Amino acid sequence: MKNNIKKENTLLVTIGIPTYNRADGFLKTALQSAIDQTYTNIEIIVSDNCSSDNTEAVVKEFSDTRIKYFKHKTNIGANNNFNFCVKQACGEYFLLLHDDDIIDSDFVEVCVNAIKKANVSVGVVFTGVRLINEKCEILSKCTNNCKGLSTADFFLGWFKNQVALYLCSTLFNTKRLIEIGGFKSKTNHFQDVVAEVILSAKFGRVDVFDVKSSFRRHSSNLGGSVSSIKPWCIDCLYLLDIMCEIVPENKTKVRQAGMVYMCRKNYRLAMTINSHLSRIKTYLMIYKMFGYCYSPVNFLYSKNFNQIKSQIKNQIKNQIKNKLKIS
Repeated sequence: MKNNIKKENTLLVTIGIPTYNRADGFLKTALQSAIDQTYTNIEIIVSDNCSSDNTEAVVKEFSDTRIKYFKHKTNIGANNNFNFCVKQACGEYFLLLHDDDIIDSDFVEVCVNAIKKANVSVGVVFTGVRLINEKCEILSKCTNNCKGLSTADFFLGWFKNQVALYLCSTLFNTKRLIEIGGFKSKTNHFQDVVAEVILSAKFGRVDVFDVKSSFRRHSSNLGGSVSSIKPWCIDCLYLLDIMCEIVPENKTKVRQAGMVYMCRKNYRLAMTINSHLSRIKTYLMIYKMFGYCYSPVNFLYSKNFNQIKSQIKNQIKNQIKNKLKIS
């Protein structure tokens, strides 16, 4: 039986912003994007993880009564700070917005309208997402093309890049998120996606096609050593086990596709390692951990081939533009 949703003007949404030493970085932009929401029935929780900079002063520059500022006396760790935001949330739905990411001004409005249209209380809402750099330049976009798909096909859709799963593009049912223990996983690297797949399978999901948030790529959120990448591999395998448990009738298909996807994901992280020898050792470690399902040689060949193909396309475009200018 479907549970009817409350009217829009009574549906409170919480935006949690865990932060640490980003006062001179992206915090202002992230907080401003939360304040600028066209859907006004929101609360904004800023959880300062014992920053040593002027984070408190930056937050208090915003004279918005919807902001609730908390500062921890000691650093409680990133994941504990995420879950602190969840525990403080009064909203029926919850968004965890990292202090370097951005949401579009109508993100919450679009998500609430999608829930209202579905006329059912769901576990999660997913929108499309764009990747941006430090200068807010768009690196890529991914719409959510998984509307109407079964849970198994949704998982496979993620592996096929039909949807991108990021915290900034996910609205969680607060009560359901607390019921499953909040954000947690084996190494707390893929804890967000673990929560997303469990909630979507257990309580249902709503898919919004349009891109409504921005995940920021910068040097601080990239891996850079064997020690930093191995925990990612462990959590990827942990997540994959959960996905296979959720869809036992499709577990073989999901595991095969997931192993290759996760393997490639960790190869991409390994590319950021500066030392040539350490990078090779990390490729081999990943190859072994994922059951030798996808060779790093194939990955590097595919990566180089795509780069060359992209360069050729850009050269052709530039030549056409130059010809048009001349004519």
